[in-house]
Order: sequence, then C-alpha cells, then structure tokens
Amino acid sequence: QVQLVESGGGLVQAGGSLRLSCAASGPTFSGYDRGWFRQAPGKERELVASIVWSDGFTYYIDSVKGRFTISWNNAKNTLFLQMNSLQPEDTAVYYCAAVEAGQISRASMNRPALWPYWGQGSQVTVSS
Repeated sequence: QVQLVESGGGLVQAGGSLRLSCAASGPTFSGYDRGWFRQAPGKERELVASIVWSDGFTYYIDSVKGRFTISWNNAKNTLFLQMNSLQPEDTAVYYCAAVEAGQISRASMNRPALWPYWGQGSQVTVSS
C-alpha cells in the first residue's frame, strides 16, 4: 500500500508560483495513476490535474491549463504540481492521490471517492 506525504504549500501573492511535492513511500509509485485535487472552503473536492501511468497522458481542468504542470520523478518516487500565475481563486487545500493503474477509467478520474490513496493535504493561499 502506497503512502503519500505532501510538502510545498504556503502563502503567495497573485501572480506568484508554488511547487507542490508528493513523496511516495512503501511500494514505488510505479504502476499507479496519480492526480492532484483541491478543495476550497464550502466547495467539493475537484480534480485539478492527473497523469496516467500507461502512456503519460495528462489532464487539466480548464481553469489551470497553461498555468499548472503535473509531473513525476521516478528516481525520487515523487509527484509534483508546478503552479504558476496563481490567482486568489486557486486558494484551497491541495491533495495528491494515487490509484493502481487502470483501476479508474479516464472519464471517472474526477470522482474523488474512487481514489484510494491520499496525501495529508497542503494549504495554498493566494492573496490579491
């Protein structure tokens, strides 16, 4: 069972950048589909970006396209989310997540309940 530990959140002014990291322990990150979700106060948890193990296909919600980049480093067993041009509406708790490759269809990856492994969450606050 993979365990996920996040780091890298914080407070940044609008237009700034942050990079979130998600380190996996236990089995390697190999063979897992990975994603980043976020949850703002009073809102549902939403999928921000995902990357598929089999072919590296990446998905982004429209609001972060061109600003956020999901990537991973196999040697470091770590998933990243590079966030540029941050806006106040990006303020949320960000969670990394993982699921055994192929267990969720790409069309269903936006359903948090289907992802079994989660990081502890990282607060990202963007001031205007």
